[in-house]
Amino acid sequence: MKNFLRALKYAWPYRYRVLLSVLCALLAAILWGLNFTAIYPLLKILGGEENLQSWVNKTIKKVDKETIPPLQDKIKEIQDKKADLELQPDGAQVRIDIRKISGNLADWESKLESARNESYRYQVAKRFIDAFLPEGKFQTLALMMVFVIAAVAIKGIFEFFQETLVGNVVNRSLFDLRNVFFRRTVRLDVASFNATGSNELMSRCTMDMETLGSGMKTLLGKIIAEPLRALACIAVACWIHWQLTVMFLVLVPISFYVLTRIGRNMKRATRKVLERMSNILKILQETYLGIRIVKAFAREAHERRRFRAATKEYYQKAMWVVTLDALSGPIIEFFSVVIIAASLLMGAYIVLERPDRILGFINLTGTPLDMESLLQLYALLAAIADPVRKLSSVYTRIQAGWAASDRIFGFMDREPKILANGSGPRLERHHDAIEFQNVCFSYDPGHPILSGVNLRVKNGEVIALVGKNGCGKTTLLNLLPRFFDPDHGTILFDGVDIRTAHLRSLRKQIGVVTQDTILFDDTIYSNIAYGKPNATKEQVEEAAKQARAHDYILKLPRGYETRVGEAGTKLSGGQKQRLSLARAILSDPSVLILDEFTSQADAETEVEVHRIVREFMRGRTTFIITHRFNTLEIADRIVVLDQGRVVAEGAHADLLKTCPLYQRLHEAHAQRLVA
Repeated sequence: MKNFLRALKYAWPYRYRVLLSVLCALLAAILWGLNFTAIYPLLKILGGEENLQSWVNKTIKKVDKETIPPLQDKIKEIQDKKADLELQPDGAQVRIDIRKISGNLADWESKLESARNESYRYQVAKRFIDAFLPEGKFQTLALMMVFVIAAVAIKGIFEFFQETLVGNVVNRSLFDLRNVFFRRTVRLDVASFNATGSNELMSRCTMDMETLGSGMKTLLGKIIAEPLRALACIAVACWIHWQLTVMFLVLVPISFYVLTRIGRNMKRATRKVLERMSNILKILQETYLGIRIVKAFAREAHERRRFRAATKEYYQKAMWVVTLDALSGPIIEFFSVVIIAASLLMGAYIVLERPDRILGFINLTGTPLDMESLLQLYALLAAIADPVRKLSSVYTRIQAGWAASDRIFGFMDREPKILANGSGPRLERHHDAIEFQNVCFSYDPGHPILSGVNLRVKNGEVIALVGKNGCGKTTLLNLLPRFFDPDHGTILFDGVDIRTAHLRSLRKQIGVVTQDTILFDDTIYSNIAYGKPNATKEQVEEAAKQARAHDYILKLPRGYETRVGEAGTKLSGGQKQRLSLARAILSDPSVLILDEFTSQADAETEVEVHRIVREFMRGRTTFIITHRFNTLEIADRIVVLDQGRVVAEGAHADLLKTCPLYQRLHEAHAQRLVA
């Protein structure tokens, strides 16, 4: 519940809207309850020969002349008897008799007080009837129908505003929460994204948010409006006959117990449903992103079976949620009917038999009941059962929102292992050297990827990293922009430990071009300017010219305003690579990381890209990861890695003589070219 309450805090800025919705719900509930007060006079009009004016006058006269005087006489008689007993000598029997008479006197005084209250109520009704109702029975009936219809219409207006205000508050709260969720997830380090998976994050930001919103809307809407409706009816019912009303309210603890048991199961079931939806999103993402591989290997049938299994599992869990949600309503309705039937039978017994007590201890002397009042009371009890029945689904939906909030805040509460260091020293533009000092790193404890790496790279130097797959080349360079931090050792940037430096000032100096070119579903202009959003049009075009992309961009239908499609699907591999280079050129980094940057280029394009990179690398510290030995010609120094260690470094000719691993890599490359 703690996380659900945290989610509700996002509604606090809109508390005045919530208060206004509560006011609308209160007014609607009052009108709902008052509508039932029309039942009694309607029954009197339809069941008698006289109009309401005659009936109320006759009733007042009957109470004042026929009911109250005999009660007063009886009380006077009992008081006289009590006074006579008090004059007798003190004794045990006398005290017993006095107690009996005192109890009897209290009962008759209660009856007298009830009669006087009844007379007062009819006096109030008389003033209203004489002032507003016509004397004709049909005219009175028509006017009362007009009042009821007007009250229902006004109630509907209040309910409309209440629902609208609650929806506004919930949607605004979810708007704020989604943005906070996105802001906090983007702050997390790369390791957290790798551990969780993008499909899980998307599920929490979409499905879980919607489930939480449903719970919040239920809490701020129905859980306020429905109890108010019930309370309005309870107030009128207690005014008519509070003993029967209290008997009916036995339903409340029974309902609460049933809903609590169902709600606990609902929370667990909802959490499992949300987890299964995350699995469905994962399969969709993998299949759609890898659709070419799926089709190339004719694995459509396999993916259909995998998706069918995931959706079947989701269906089974979702049906359990539906079952729990559907179960609560009939159970509560059954208890409601049982209690209403019991109350009706008890009320009929009171009307027909006129007992002084029921169940041996409930005193009825002060609350007489006639048939019209009983029918009105029955209608009110049935009206109370309706919001109680609707509240049966409220608890289950809140439990579902509770489960969703646990998943959402469970991720939002994660703290990034790599902090921004806002108070750390801001790095000046790179001018000295980058040093890796005894750097060790592992993704999983006990499985080292890098072990004792020592490397010094001077400003403006071009370093090529070569080695077999999995030797740690990409991992080593991922440590430089602090996508990860080393387990041991230090990385110095111009003599400053990058773990203590201002993170943004570090990353602003590093440009990255990877083998998997990442483009966003936006215009070419926006993709080039991604790293420098305030760049001018001239700067963007100049970067595109340096990347040899300007000419082909102009040939596109909308030039720089052409959208590249999801992940750049509307462009060829070489075109995407040049856009990636243009993006890096525009950001003007002092350190450049090129990770298999020509992997998607043909021979002609590769030569062109090399020419572009050679021009752009001047005066910049550059790290190149490559398996193509013809790329090494642009490097000043080659570093050979094996099993996470630097085993050799030097020029191409020297390594061919001194490094067996480099010799084998070169021979394998030569054989591939010959083949």
